[in-house]
Amino acid sequence: MEIVGSYETDGYAHLKGLIDPSLARGFVRRISKDLGRTAFPMTGKESRPGVLARPALQVHGAQYPPLTFFLWGLTPLLGELVGRELLPTYDLFRIYRAGDVCRVHSDREACEHSLSLTLDYSDGKPWPLEIGEIPLPGRQKRLTEDFEGEAHASIAMEPGDAVLYRGVHRRHGRTAPNPNRWSAHLFLHWVERDGAFRGEAAVEDETVPVSFG
Repeated sequence: MEIVGSYETDGYAHLKGLIDPSLARGFVRRISKDLGRTAFPMTGKESRPGVLARPALQVHGAQYPPLTFFLWGLTPLLGELVGRELLPTYDLFRIYRAGDVCRVHSDREACEHSLSLTLDYSDGKPWPLEIGEIPLPGRQKRLTEDFEGEAHASIAMEPGDAVLYRGVHRRHGRTAPNPNRWSAHLFLHWVERDGAFRGEAAVEDETVPVSFG
């Protein structure tokens, strides 16, 4: 893996080759095989209406457990990159279609540290993720069609590449239309173990005893 940029300084970093491209593409095909006979759920009101111009095909880790292996498995590595002990919150797989855009926004508190992992493109055309250069004091609920003159980075990812970014504190989006017939992405989110958003973590209270009986 090659890290481009400083997460600590810039609030985002490009992780080239986070996973092997063949693994990324193979995972998409496995999802297609496992869920191909089942209608994919579509994004709806719970998915920030207006962020997407039209519904997208989406699956949460709670609906398809193999997704969660990425979330939990990458937690130690992402903690090292962030420089904080992290707790996983949630993850989701999404398929965008040709011409789709993602309006500029910031995320809810469960996305304190976020990872956008590109899995595959139908036509091999990178579709950049754009990240704002100005840190936000907190979540911004307002949606915009572009960055309104704010300086921002445009990061083109190949399959297996990812962008690590501060989901709450950096505006982000994909304002250029998707140039592929479809593209597949995995979104993973964490909070800091000792941070203000710890209550968003997908872990049980450690004081509760474990029982298998």
